[in-house]
Amino acid sequence: MKTCSTIDTDDMLYKLLRRAVDEGKIGINGVVCQETDRPADSQTEDIVINTIALTHDKPQDGTSNVNIYVPDRRVKIRGQEQRKTDWARLKEIGDAVVSFIEAQNLPDFEMWIENDTTIQELTPGQHYRNIRIKWNIH
Repeated sequence: MKTCSTIDTDDMLYKLLRRAVDEGKIGINGVVCQETDRPADSQTEDIVINTIALTHDKPQDGTSNVNIYVPDRRVKIRGQEQRKTDWARLKEIGDAVVSFIEAQNLPDFEMWIENDTTIQELTPGQHYRNIRIKWNIH
């Protein structure tokens, strides 16, 4: 296979995850997009893809992020409305993404989950689950 760019890996992840959403294997109420294409001030469940590193040696090694954004839940605690992490949705969507990625068998590509963490987004009222993917492209 020819040498890939980060644009190629982002495009491949986008197509895979978009297909999974279209087929109902991953359920979100927002968009699947690349990092700079997420709607400003989005408060929907979005899957955002970006590649942070990709070598040009053969085989190529790389690292991509799949960030799953979920708005916080509004709950009342002691009479006050507060926003709290929606752990159930982060788990449900993230686990579906992990299962889908692990089930892929792509020619010339190996990908696996390197790590998985949940982070509070800088924009108030949402958290995201960061699933880091490692690539080996032959």
